[in-house]
Order: sequence, then C-alpha cells, then structure tokens
Amino acid sequence: MTDAASHDAEAVVSRLRAALADKVDTSVTALEHARADQSGHRSSGRPLAVVHAESVGDIQTALAIAHQTDTPVVTRGAGTGLAGAALAGPRELVISTLAMNRVLRVDSTDLIAVVEPGIINATLNDELAPSGLWWPPDPASRAISTVGGNIATGAGGLLCAKYGVVADWVLGLDIVLADGRLIRTGRQTVKGVAGLNLTSLIVGSEGQLGIIVGATLKLARLVPGEKYTLTGVFPTVRAAADAATAISASGVQPAIMELMDATTLAAVHELLELAAPARDAALLTIQTDGPAARAEAESIAATIASAGGYATLATTPDEGEELLHRRRSVHPALARRGTTLIEDVSVPRSRMAAMFDEITRIEQHYAITIPTVAHAGDGNLHPNFIFDGPVVPEHIWRAADELFRAALSLGGTLTGEHGVGTLKSRWLAEELGHDQWQLQRDIVRVFDPTGIMNPGKVFQEHPDA
Repeated sequence: MTDAASHDAEAVVSRLRAALADKVDTSVTALEHARADQSGHRSSGRPLAVVHAESVGDIQTALAIAHQTDTPVVTRGAGTGLAGAALAGPRELVISTLAMNRVLRVDSTDLIAVVEPGIINATLNDELAPSGLWWPPDPASRAISTVGGNIATGAGGLLCAKYGVVADWVLGLDIVLADGRLIRTGRQTVKGVAGLNLTSLIVGSEGQLGIIVGATLKLARLVPGEKYTLTGVFPTVRAAADAATAISASGVQPAIMELMDATTLAAVHELLELAAPARDAALLTIQTDGPAARAEAESIAATIASAGGYATLATTPDEGEELLHRRRSVHPALARRGTTLIEDVSVPRSRMAAMFDEITRIEQHYAITIPTVAHAGDGNLHPNFIFDGPVVPEHIWRAADELFRAALSLGGTLTGEHGVGTLKSRWLAEELGHDQWQLQRDIVRVFDPTGIMNPGKVFQEHPDA
C-alpha cells in the first residue's frame, strides 16, 4: 500500500539512504549519466537517485521501498542499449546492477555457468576460455555490454546466423519482482518442460517484469580449428545483399556474415584513418569456423565471384580480426556524424535485397542518407538516421515510419535484437495487432500491478500512431 511519502522524492531518498547508505548516489554526474544510453537520446530530466546494488539483497530492499512509495524504477547495466529502454527521468529511481559482475559457477560437464547480471559479455568469455568453453551470443558491443543487459533486451549480434541469439543460450533466471520478492525460473538440465516458460518470457522484456539478478547460461565448447575471414567487395549494396542470400542458399553456414553499405563503409574508413573505399562500394565481411572452415571459405569466395564481387581471404588471424574490428566500429563511426537514430528491422533472408531497395526509395523520397549495416546471415538490418540536435526531426520520424512499414510488408519485424524501448513503442501494436498487444500488456501487469517497472517504455500508448 502507498505510504504518506509516496510523492515526496526527498523522503524516498532518505529511506533508501537509511537502508543502503552510500550505495545511494545523488551526484550530478551519476544522475546525468542515467538519463542517456547509446541510442543518442536523453530523458527530459534527472532521476531522483541511482542505487549501485552489490547484492540481491540490495535490489530487494530498493524495490521494496520503491513499491511502497509508488516510485518508478529503471534498471541500468552498462547503458549500451540502442532503443532508449534504460533512459531514466524525473522522479524515477535507477537501480544499477553493474557492480554485480561475478561468475558464480562454471560446470564443464553440464556446460552451464551461473553469473551475475553486471558481468561484461567479453569478460565472461575471457574467464571461460581457460576451461575450453564459451557463451556464443556476440553483440557488436560485447566489449562494453553486460550479460544482464543482453538478456533484458534479447540481444543478437554477429554470430546469430550460426549460433543463435541470447534467448537460445539462457536456461534460467533469478529475478526480483516489483515488490521485492525473488523468484527463480528455468532449469539447469538439458530438457525441462514443467510449467510455463517464464525464462523465455523474461528474456527481452526490457526491465518491465522485474530485475534480473542472476542467470544460468548454456555454454558450448570452444570451436576447434582455425577461423578464416574473407571480404567481398560489390559495386552496389543490392548486389552484396543478393550475394549474401546466395551464400545462405548454398548450404555453407558462415559463423559471421556482415554487410556494410557505401556510406557506412566510408564512415568506418574515415574513423580508422584508412584509405577511402571505392565510390558506391558495399562490403561483405565473412568468417567461417570449425573443421571445414577453409573449404567453406573457399566455397564462399567462389559464390562471391559468381555474384559479381571481388573476394579477398585474410592471410593471418590478426588480419581477420582487423577486418571484424572495422565492422565493430560502425556505431562510433556514424556517431561522429551527428545524433543517430539506430534502427533494427529484420526481414526474411530472401527479402533482404528488397529491403535495401525500400531504403533507397525512402532516401530519395526524403532527400536523406540512411547508412545501413546488416547481419546479412540472418536478415537483420540496421538503418541509421543521422541528424543534428537532441530532438528527432519530424521528417525523420516519417521516414522511419515508412521504413518500419516496409519491413513489416516484407514479412519482417520492427526489431531483431535492440528491443522496443522508448523509440519504437509507437509501432509495436501495428506489428502485434491490438489483441496481442493488449494481452502482452496485461501480462506485464501480472508481474508489476502498480506499474512502477520501467514505465513509459515498450507498451506505451501513442494515440497518434
């Protein structure tokens, strides 16, 4: 029940300090940092405090106080999200899980790891490597994004086409509900179908169902053999997309297949101080792994050539990693050009070239440039809208609206891996249909009856949509 201090921010902070002492941070630096994420967007003002949680108990305490005082809560990890799902604004309490970053257990027989949510993706794999194990989800932000954030957003990445997305590698979760109760979902077994699959429901829920405080992850053994990296240069982005589809249809399964259009490629070369690429050139960057990696790379090179591209095979592992580094540099390269609205549509792999045609049409209609990078192995495209200032111009929203509807018309989705957050909530009902949208919203309220968890995100109503 709401107490007398429910609308008094100072009283809320006082209660938090009494319970959590110096873990409660009201410094200007912390509050300003919590207003933004890597999407380039900011909330309308500062939150009331940041709780730097160090244990499950800290989170239970903070959420219990928030629940009792009707204080909205935003969960933060590293703040690397791209959909505005972790932006914290006025009167909102931020609970940070970044300090909860331990690997609690690794079992090389059962192939599982139990981890805290704040561990960085790449750090986890560094710790697993001596045991000959790895966790395959590989977002481009792996060096800075947390496992908890990967799970909360249902992240994807460069290896999805062969190894799947985060949801494929999570067996169970520990989650603190809005009122402070702790529940454990899922299992540690290979099989398990008891009850509803709440673990899958929580993956990708963007902080609306509770706070992830622990995860049981499915691991894989490190892939034996060498990796082979090659590039394919094409005269147009459509030709590169067609080639990617041909590679997928050939039966060869690359671990990584990434596509950069001409504008994106030029921005990356500029950031890394490389020689300018050929005008209008699009680039496929591909990596094969496993015992047949060499033969698969050679087969892919032949497909590239037959599709009108020019293939080059990296001669050393370091050269291959440098080529992948260029792909991972896309976001900072484009961010130098202005505020970036990073989109995340997915279409069937066979419709990827058609989606690039739609992007070209939208560019011409609105007289704008939409630099686009794609996980070409699974049909996930990231068109980027770049503009000046913190507010998205109306013509950019109109262009984005056309882009989303184009993806849906091709049998696609609004988001393949970034999530809905703040930036895409106005289109969610269009993809889901009203009945499913309302059903999902009702499910959220079962977990969070008072609506304090990450309000204004995902299922926000937009009368003008």
